[in-house]
Amino acid sequence: MTDNNNLIFYDTETTGIQRDFSQILQCGSVLTDKAFNSLEEQDIGCAPLPWIIPNPRAMLTNKKTNLFNSNVSHYEMILDLQRQWKQWTLDNPGIFISYNGHAFDEELVRRQFFWNLLEPYITNTNGNGRLDLMLMMHNIVCFFPEAINIPLFEDGPKISLKLEDIARANNISADSAHDAIADCNLMIDVTKKIHSAVPDVFHSFLNISTKPGVMNLLNTDGFLALGEVFRRQIFRYPVVFCGSDPSRPNEIVFFDLSFDDPEEILELELSEIFKLINAGGRDGPLKKYKINKTIPICHSDLLTDRTLFDVDFDELNRRAQLVKNHVDFQTKVSQAMSDRMMTFPEPEYIEQTIYSGGFPSYKDKDLMQEFHLTDDAEHRVKIARNFEDERTQIFAERIICQMHFEQAPNDFKNRYKELFDERIASKGLWGYVESSIEETSKLLDESDNQETTNILEDTLEHLKKMQSLID
Repeated sequence: MTDNNNLIFYDTETTGIQRDFSQILQCGSVLTDKAFNSLEEQDIGCAPLPWIIPNPRAMLTNKKTNLFNSNVSHYEMILDLQRQWKQWTLDNPGIFISYNGHAFDEELVRRQFFWNLLEPYITNTNGNGRLDLMLMMHNIVCFFPEAINIPLFEDGPKISLKLEDIARANNISADSAHDAIADCNLMIDVTKKIHSAVPDVFHSFLNISTKPGVMNLLNTDGFLALGEVFRRQIFRYPVVFCGSDPSRPNEIVFFDLSFDDPEEILELELSEIFKLINAGGRDGPLKKYKINKTIPICHSDLLTDRTLFDVDFDELNRRAQLVKNHVDFQTKVSQAMSDRMMTFPEPEYIEQTIYSGGFPSYKDKDLMQEFHLTDDAEHRVKIARNFEDERTQIFAERIICQMHFEQAPNDFKNRYKELFDERIASKGLWGYVESSIEETSKLLDESDNQETTNILEDTLEHLKKMQSLID
């Protein structure tokens, strides 16, 4: 990170929690400078796609039923979102900051860029970085608890990492939580408190928001402090980088230095190292992570409390050097990672193919640009028929049928109708209209709050309209 990098805080509100089949209804983004001064913001929303089934519990959380009647299409919103993000990072790369974004928000953003013929990986390409604030909070809670008030559950010292709970524990109003822009501002306020209390820690996490930054930290002298909160309990590990997968270099392995006899582990045969890596879990000496996501690590030099581990820091540094100097062990770790058989089920639906179908050809990239630059239906149809990637062609057909239904050719319309029939009339990973209607009606019967009632009534009306399309 350089002094010129701006920060982009973003959050989404969605129709559900199924990453491949839920849709972003609202995306809020706030651009700030390195001092967290707001420079610009974007608050955009859109109507649900006609085949996307809103989950009633999701709608109760985000309260965005007004968007059911929005005149803004999903394609228009996503196009505007990427345009704004590219503009904000045109002169200098930016750091995209989310809360639990690696697991959810960013995955939805990537997929919906993909659905709309846009570059999916804008947050971690062209020098841009990304930081999951929740994962940074894991490290803060474990090693720097004085930096922020940590919300605890009443039934014991069990930690809550919900953004609104953290905000309230630190006297930050969370009354508008689950509005995208409001959640961005919560993130900014929480970040300010962390930066004020432990600025070196915060800047360390900014530095590891890119893969080169992570590698720089991994290759420094001494050991690293890895902290996680799992099932509301704290786990602290003194670790050192000990190898990576040559064929998948984003996947790395840490050596847990808390084990009493590291020399014994260092001398293990390849087969035993393979078993340790593949065993997974938190108890083993070898732990897998991905450097293209936020890892909750910082350098041990930042720790002021030298009693956090059961082993003396000098001994941990000695063990770290042993691992770093043991080239044969590192080679075995890399070989064991390479020898793993990674099998994934073949995606059944086009929305699931973002990571499995390869990158677009140069021809398709040029055609995508041409597609976005025109609003002429006939021209877009010609472009759609010329895409080399079948996935891109199908996504283009869907956009054309949304934006230019009357001008769409019959074969496009027929496939569009088949999509409706599949997604609305049948059960699948995307949900089921009939069961969503039943769940909404049940929640409505149980409601004793007028706001809740209004949201559920709006949701029920929308679901029944969807059902009527196939009746």
